[in-house]
Amino acid sequence: MITGETLIGSRDVTAPATFRAVDPARNVAIEPAFSEAGPAEVDVAAGLAAEAFPAYRATSPEVRAAFLDLIALRIETLGDALIERAMLETGLPAARLAGERARTTGQLRLFASWVRAGGADEPRLDSPLPDRMPLPRVDLRLRHIGIGPVAVFGASNFPLAFSVAGGDTASALAAGCPVIVKGHPAHPGTSELVGRAIRDAVQESGLPEGVFSLLTGRSNELGGALVADPRIKAVGFTGSRAGGLALCRIAANRPEPIPVFAEMSSINPVFLLPAALAERAEALAAGFVSSLTLGAGQFCTNPGLVIAIAGAGLDRFLAAAGKAVEAAPAATMLTPGIADAYGKGVATLEGSAEVTEVARGAEGGPNGCRPALFVTEAAAFLREPVLSHEVFGASSLVIRCAAADEMLAVARALEGQLTATLHLTPADHTLAARLLPVLEEKAGRILANGWPTGVEVCHAMVHGGPFPATSDPRSTSVGTLAIRRFLRPVCYQDLPENLLPAAVQAGNPLRLPRLVDGAPETSGEARP
Repeated sequence: MITGETLIGSRDVTAPATFRAVDPARNVAIEPAFSEAGPAEVDVAAGLAAEAFPAYRATSPEVRAAFLDLIALRIETLGDALIERAMLETGLPAARLAGERARTTGQLRLFASWVRAGGADEPRLDSPLPDRMPLPRVDLRLRHIGIGPVAVFGASNFPLAFSVAGGDTASALAAGCPVIVKGHPAHPGTSELVGRAIRDAVQESGLPEGVFSLLTGRSNELGGALVADPRIKAVGFTGSRAGGLALCRIAANRPEPIPVFAEMSSINPVFLLPAALAERAEALAAGFVSSLTLGAGQFCTNPGLVIAIAGAGLDRFLAAAGKAVEAAPAATMLTPGIADAYGKGVATLEGSAEVTEVARGAEGGPNGCRPALFVTEAAAFLREPVLSHEVFGASSLVIRCAAADEMLAVARALEGQLTATLHLTPADHTLAARLLPVLEEKAGRILANGWPTGVEVCHAMVHGGPFPATSDPRSTSVGTLAIRRFLRPVCYQDLPENLLPAAVQAGNPLRLPRLVDGAPETSGEARP
């Protein structure tokens, strides 16, 4: 049942100010009214999180893993009610949301298995060398611990997988950190349902109530108060560049600055190399438009930029892509604000004397995204910074280059990206080899002969990249490596055995994989 209350630990809190979600397909408000949390609610939630942290971070890997598994089960138990509410608040179809729910529960279970495998502790032991000359070496043992309470900001475009129980929350809880989520105001009912599922799992697991809280509200003041609270030790954010940078400034100006792991802006360039373009221009066009229009272009990895060398192959690509865009229906965007921003971004491209419209898709209803495809010359792109700005939605700009050197110049001029894609054949490998060192410095994930939409949740995935794709290029928000954002190493030097944490004790009581003197500890054995 959705009540509209804010969930602070085990408490349901009602605030005097309220707001309502909007059904973007009909552009009408939806019941019920939701409480507008503010600084007072932040204070209570942060206090509970700080109280919970010592006990929660001390839990064993098995206890935390079982807790994550239970959250996944409780989300699944919500059944159709969760999908139906999410459809109403986002305009997204049931199949997309069912898939996103599966991804959400799947990543919770992935982190559970990773914690069981020692992925949170990552123990390392270096044996004492008392006879080493000229100086002996002491006994050194290292493990990782949670950094402290974490603030997570739910994303607009993924109401489940990047929201209340999304990857930031899953990785922070796996690290042993209490989480306070600022739910996205576009889908507060969906957030409440998931928040109650997490709270049920907290209670069933016998964990302190402050391990999880959900704050609802639309104001920037709420988010600012959360990041500024001295008990918060890290922030996970997915959203706009302006929003992410505002949080980074607040975090940096605190008496104790804290890290903000913000995923912000990416246009995900796609390079169509000459031989591939000559061989399969029409097939590339079909795949491109399918990726561009997926989810009304509201994925952080939709291809917003295409770079190719002028010629017959590019002409064929543009003709086929233009027809596909014209045939693409207008899909409902997530919120009126996102639809308005998309319209302004497209209008900027339409109004540029340097840009030519290739095609527009069909008109839509309220908050509809009308797909758009444009083309410009590389020289114009290089001298007009506005042409490289992200347009969040199904709009893309094709950059026509005179030669390979100009393609390389465009690559070097790009900002940091989540992804960069190469479409190539063996005949293109020489040019690809010139591009790769540039793209390694520009993107967190480099694809060959694929499309950037579709982010696998696994151990090797990187969903991050240089600024402005993220605020910290050393991290990822997807995959098990995401846990490292919310951990810090602690080294124990010559501590008595009975004072050492279990992860680095002799005998390896937790049976974790450990690095001993630079080598993996032999299976079934343990350091004496």
